Formats: sequence, structure tokens, C-alpha cells
Amino acid sequence: MATSEPEPSPLLDPLVDRHLEPNETVHAAARAADAFMAVSDRRLLVVAGERLTLNLPIEDLRRVEFDIEKGRPATVVIVPEAATIEPQVLLIPDDQLEAAAQALAVIAARLVTMFGPWRGSLDQ
Repeated sequence: MATSEPEPSPLLDPLVDRHLEPNETVHAAARAADAFMAVSDRRLLVVAGERLTLNLPIEDLRRVEFDIEKGRPATVVIVPEAATIEPQVLLIPDDQLEAAAQALAVIAARLVTMFGPWRGSLDQ
């Protein structure tokens, strides 16, 4: 039986596809103004142009912020745990808001699976 190259995901930019490892599965992706964000079963990738600007296992994330403000583009800020890795600020076009929200939901679910739910109190 002959093996063939996997078909590129319709979610992905060809420049992201080339950074994927064999058998790596992308679960969510969103296009930013000048970059592309993808969440795979192994990591979070940000590709700007032909450059991989972030290649981070989910467990190495410190914080992700999704900022929505009227009259301005939404932003996603990705802050790695290691201070030596540059945070990424992505401007999200209106037509990519749902895709970005889905990517962040996948990240959040993965963090809960890895580290457990938040155990603090919301009581004042």
C-alpha cells in the first residue's frame, strides 16, 4: 500500500502547514492581520510571513488575553512562561473572531486537562 503526503488542512495557511510535524493535528486556527495562529495536539504556533514566531507547547503558556473593544480590532496577546520568549500580539480581523475564540477555547481546555480546574473562590 502506497503512502501519500497528508492533505493540507483547509483551516491552515500553507506556510503553517510546512511547520507541522508528521501526524500533528491542528484543532483550531485563526488568521490575524499579519500572522496566523494554530493550536495543534502538541503546541501553539504563530507564523508571520514565512517565519515561525512562536512554537510553544501549551504547558509553557503563562497567559493568553483576548481583548475586544468597540471601534478597534480585537487583539490576542500570548505570553509564554519563559521571559526569554517574546510575547505575541495579534490583531484579529472581524471575520476571524469566532476562529480566534475557538482557538482560545481549545487552549483553555488543554490547560484544564493538564493542570486541573481553578480551585479558587469567586465569593467576595
